[in-house]
Amino acid sequence: MTSLMTFMKKYRGDAIIATLATLVIAFATLWQPRILQEMITAILARDQGTVFNLGIQLIGLALLGIVAGVINTIFSAKTAQEVSADMREKGYRKIQTFSFGNIEKFSASNLVIRLTNDINQVQMVIMSVLQQITRIPILFIGAFILAIITMPKFWWIIVIMLILIVAVSAFSFTRMGNYFEKLQTTLENNNTLARENLMGMRVVKSFVQEQNQIKKFSKSSDEMTDTTIRIGNLFSILMPAFFLVGDLAVAGSILLVGSMVTTDPSMIAAVQAFISYLMQILFAVVMGGFMMTGASRAFVSLGRLQEIYDTEPELTFPETPETDLTGDVTFEHVSFTYPGDQEPVLQDISFSVKAGEMIGIVGATGSGKTTLAQLIPRLYDPDSGVIKVGHEDIKQVNESSLRKTVSYILQRSTLFSGTISHNLRQGKEDATLDDMKWAAHVAQSAEFIEKLDNQYDAKVEERSANFSGGQKQRLSITRGVIKQPDILIMDDSTSALDARSEKLVQEALDKELNGTTTIIIAEKISSIIKADRILVLDQGKLVGMGTHHELVRNNEVYQEIYRTQKALEEV
Repeated sequence: MTSLMTFMKKYRGDAIIATLATLVIAFATLWQPRILQEMITAILARDQGTVFNLGIQLIGLALLGIVAGVINTIFSAKTAQEVSADMREKGYRKIQTFSFGNIEKFSASNLVIRLTNDINQVQMVIMSVLQQITRIPILFIGAFILAIITMPKFWWIIVIMLILIVAVSAFSFTRMGNYFEKLQTTLENNNTLARENLMGMRVVKSFVQEQNQIKKFSKSSDEMTDTTIRIGNLFSILMPAFFLVGDLAVAGSILLVGSMVTTDPSMIAAVQAFISYLMQILFAVVMGGFMMTGASRAFVSLGRLQEIYDTEPELTFPETPETDLTGDVTFEHVSFTYPGDQEPVLQDISFSVKAGEMIGIVGATGSGKTTLAQLIPRLYDPDSGVIKVGHEDIKQVNESSLRKTVSYILQRSTLFSGTISHNLRQGKEDATLDDMKWAAHVAQSAEFIEKLDNQYDAKVEERSANFSGGQKQRLSITRGVIKQPDILIMDDSTSALDARSEKLVQEALDKELNGTTTIIIAEKISSIIKADRILVLDQGKLVGMGTHHELVRNNEVYQEIYRTQKALEEV
């Protein structure tokens, strides 16, 4: 709640206008039955002048209520939209500061639901509060007082009605909070299943898993349906129960007044006003109950959003001046374990790389190759040991300096919808067309980019579906080399290229980026056979380092990899 009030402060002017308009609406609603009572009394007395004057007042009161209602709706909606927009932006900005570990803790689909559905729940309750929060207590108290003034003898009818309404509310609302929390969880699960299924549609089709996927989604969807039905069942009890209580109160009032009308005809006007006030009390309590229900759901959502706001990034960079780093890389007794795991992925790794060297990294699947590479741009921090770039401890270097020095090209090519130039400018924000052409020729992507109608302004569809795997990898390499980094890390990023394209990329890198430290992670030894040195990893340990020829002679792990690949090539 404190977080919500922080956002509301910025728009307190709009919120105050909405609240003042609510006061006017409440006044118009409360005074209307009073005027009607006087009008009915005047009609019974055949006082036409008083009836006309009261009619004018009634019309004016109605117009005042309408104008106030319009103003309230406009400013309530404006405030709710502005606050939710700020909450969404703050959440998105905070997520951008998260490390890989933070993202893995929440999961992408979880964060999407929090930034969309959860914020929508908060937005709706803000709108409801600004429309009703002042109106409900004023209506309740005002109607209660005016009802007693109108017919003092029947005060006990109001009290009995309130006791019954509170009992019904307590029965229903105490159960709704848990159901709303469960509903948000099942909604997240549905979103995750749908997202994974759509993104992995080719795998699903290839392995004929459609029916299994349908069963999984149906099970999760049924859980959500069951929870929604339970909430609906509570509402189905709540509304009829409220109106039953109100109708019984009205019926009792009419029954008791019926015997009094013959002796006091003015009671006809009084009972009409009394019933109106009863309905206003009922309306206030019912709307208050619904607000509590909406608020209980919104508080669940607000807590989930607050969890994002309060989460501290696992990695923080110092606010030091920007420095120019060289391409030297040093690992000093580095060990690393992924959060939640027991076994270390890397153990006591030490090596040094001089600026301009080409380093290859090989090893069996799960040996820690990618993890080692991710530590250099500080996507994770090691458990122990020191990593230096340009002879500086990367924990003491600001983020801008490190990102400017290191480019990391992933095996899985991720391109964003937009244009090719938009994607390339993520590597270098101020890249010119000449920069793009140079990088494209290095990455061997120019041969297909320049055949497109709009060339570098060609469209990239969602999930880059209009490009092949090899084209996506070459575009990723283009984005990685465009800023001519001092350190270029290629995490098996030529795996989708044919032998000719891979060879041309390597030759272009040697020629155009000969001063860049290049670290290549590869499954194929042929991809790093010309490296200045090759690091051999096995079960998280550095078990060999040297040139290809040195390792073939004296390293058993490398020999085994080499023999296996050579045998496969011969076959």
